[in-house]
This record gives sequence, C-alpha cells and structure tokens, in this order.
Amino acid sequence: MTQTPSTQVDEVRRRLVDAGVRYFFGAYTDIHGVPKSKCVPIGHLTSAAGGSELYTVGALEGMGELGPNEDECSGHPDLSAVTVLPWDTRYAIAPVNLVLGGKPYPFDFRRILQDQAAAAAELGFRCDFGVEPEVYVLRRGADGQLAPFVAEDTVNAPTRGYDVYTTMLADPFLEQMVDHMDALGWGVYSFDHEGGEGQYEFDFGYSDVVTTADRMVIFRLMAKHVARSLGCLATFMPKPFQSSFGSGAHFNLSLADLDTGANRFDSGTGYSEVARQFTAGVLHHSAALTAVLAPTVNSYKRLMPRGLMDEISWAPVYRAYGDNNRTLMCRLPANRRCLEVRVADSAVNFHLGAAVTLAAGLDGIRRGLKPGDPVNYDTYSRSEKELDAAGVHRLPSTLGAAVAAFRESELMAEVLGPVHEAYANYKEAEWLEYNMVVGDWERAKYLELW
Repeated sequence: MTQTPSTQVDEVRRRLVDAGVRYFFGAYTDIHGVPKSKCVPIGHLTSAAGGSELYTVGALEGMGELGPNEDECSGHPDLSAVTVLPWDTRYAIAPVNLVLGGKPYPFDFRRILQDQAAAAAELGFRCDFGVEPEVYVLRRGADGQLAPFVAEDTVNAPTRGYDVYTTMLADPFLEQMVDHMDALGWGVYSFDHEGGEGQYEFDFGYSDVVTTADRMVIFRLMAKHVARSLGCLATFMPKPFQSSFGSGAHFNLSLADLDTGANRFDSGTGYSEVARQFTAGVLHHSAALTAVLAPTVNSYKRLMPRGLMDEISWAPVYRAYGDNNRTLMCRLPANRRCLEVRVADSAVNFHLGAAVTLAAGLDGIRRGLKPGDPVNYDTYSRSEKELDAAGVHRLPSTLGAAVAAFRESELMAEVLGPVHEAYANYKEAEWLEYNMVVGDWERAKYLELW
C-alpha cells in the first residue's frame, strides 16, 4: 500500500489542530454502509495515517470469515478526503481502505467502488454521481409512540409535501443541516418537506462517484446527530410507516470525458448513445441490482404502486426507463443529462450500491446494449397482463426474489469477488428470518378465524 508522505500528514495535522480538532476517525463501512472506526487522539494522527489501527472485521456480520485466530485488517485513511465534522469540530473523519497481509481486503466496499471508477477511467470516463436523500425526523412521545418532529404535519391530509408552513416549522432541523452541508462545500441548492409526515429531502451538488459516496456516509451521520440534538431521531428505514411514503435515495449518474470533462451523456441535442447503452446495462442487470439498492425486507414495502396508502406511492416498480416517468426504475430526465436510478432507497450502502450500478452501466457500454423505447405512460394504471405484453416487467417484489437474481448474476460475481456469495448468504438469512417471525398482523388475521 502507498503510504501518505510524512510532510502531508504533518500539514493535515496542523490544519486539523488549527480547526480545533482533538480526535480523528479513520472509518470504513460495514455491510449496511454504517461507518466503523477507532477514535484516535489527534496527536497520534501520524501513526494512524500509516495504518496503525487494526480491526477484527470478522467480528462484524457480512464482513468476511476472518476468525479469532487470524490476522487483523489495518485501516489506511485517505487524508485527501478528511472532513472536520461541522456539528462538532472536535472530530474529523476520513474514509479508510482496509488492508490484510499487505493486500486490499476484499470486503472493503470503498475499494470495490474505487475499482469500478478505475474501470470507467480505462474506458476514458469519470463517473459523476449525485444523490437525492430522504429522511424521516421523528419524536418519541411519552407513550413510546413515534410522531413527526413537527406536530402540525398530522393535521393536513393527505400530505404535507412541499408545504411552506410546516417546512418553516422544521427550521431547527433543516437550517442546521443546510448550514453544515454548506460549510463542507456541498452546495445545497434546495430542500423540502416530502410527502411523509416528518419526511425531508436535500438536494446538493454532485461530485465524482467515490467522493459522493464518502459524503453520503457523513450525511447520514450528520442527520442523526442533528436530530438527536433536538430530542428526535432521524431514520433511514425505507418504509417506516405502512400508510405513508417511503424514503428513496435516488442515484443520478453520468459519465464525463476524462480529458475534457464534457458530459458524455449529452449529445448536444439530447441523450447520447453512451447514455443509452449505460441505461441498457442497468436495466439488463436490474433484478440483481435491486438486491443491493433495496437491501432490506422493508425496502420492498416501498416498491409498491400504492400498498396501504390512500394515494399512489410514486415509487419505482417496473424494469424500464422513461423521460419523466416516476413509476419506473430509471429516468433520463429532460432537465439534466444523467441517468436517475430510482430504486435505490435510504438504507443502501452507498459505496456498494454505486459500485454495482456503475459496473452494470459500463457492461452495457462494452456490449453495446440497447435500452429500447422509453415508457412514458402511467404504468400504475395498466394491468400486469398489459404490461407484460408490452415487455414492461416488475422489479423483484421481495428481498428473497432479488437476492436469488443477485446470486445468479455473473456480473455481480465478477465485480464483487468473495463479497458476492457472502452478501447473498447474509441477505438470504435475513429473508429467512423475516419469514419465520410471527407478527401482530398474522395474529389479528388468523388467531380467531377458525
């Protein structure tokens, strides 16, 4: 592994000390995309930069089969990506790459994404990546029940989506978030009250694919800390309430020319052939991708046209693309030249999800795949028989179905190596456990039926 030069480490340490930093996290993420790290006093940054912090990653589920008798992984921080946490400047965090025995550890999800970014570079591209994250901010009442952060959210049926009044009432959360993101240079250009009671979305500038995935780890950490400071909790559960909207984290991807920086998805008059081939690759691998982009059993309660809601869900349900069709997995929107992958939800591991999506798109380019014609009608209003006849098919409707497709995918096996089988095993066990749990709905439905 390449070591960070001591002069660079000294410069970073001086800058962090001047900013008031006392502690440093060199963080990797687990299978869920949750950051994990030891906390290093800033005076020991030099040793941490050299990989001094060791991790028994095998103690975490889904991170490989390193037993208690085996060596530990060392964490090597990327100091070019160090961030002082604006809500508590005593702390700085940088992403790390995991190393075992002098070699990259296969279950380093950031490294998997870096490898796909390198694969794009071999084709002459830089992948640019933006995310539209949604989050619920909730307060727990004296009775233990969860309620929206702003009580007035429950007054106006059916939705407070885009509501100016309740957006302003949520200012204690929203303003802090925007201030923090702007302090980090992320360029927030809008934020809003989404359709759910206590649900919000933030829109900010895109960057290269690895940088944006790194930022999304910080974003979730930020939202949780800001909400907690207000006596609330921020949840990234994809569908926390059966009668309300799910939380997406729509991926927006495009490919820039490595030499000129020009957006290769833009033909000058519309979308380019490169964009169409990339889209075709994502659609071709859509079932397998869904297991990563919608990674929990709860995710599939979001991927319904209506479910138990009073209105349509606006969720992506079908394996197709359209110009402005929100019922589909993919959009090629008219107001920007990128592919919007709408199936990704707020529980996604951003490094892993971006890696497999990018890999699928690059596969489409290499093979010259065609996406077919756009689907621009409301698929919610058509029967499954009509849609099947038109070649428009459902995404997997359960985690079990998605993982089965993921396990069979040759591309996923090639891109992920040993992570492929481990992820499939982990998610199959999650699906099996879900199917063995007896819940309140079943007792209410069946206990006294006979």
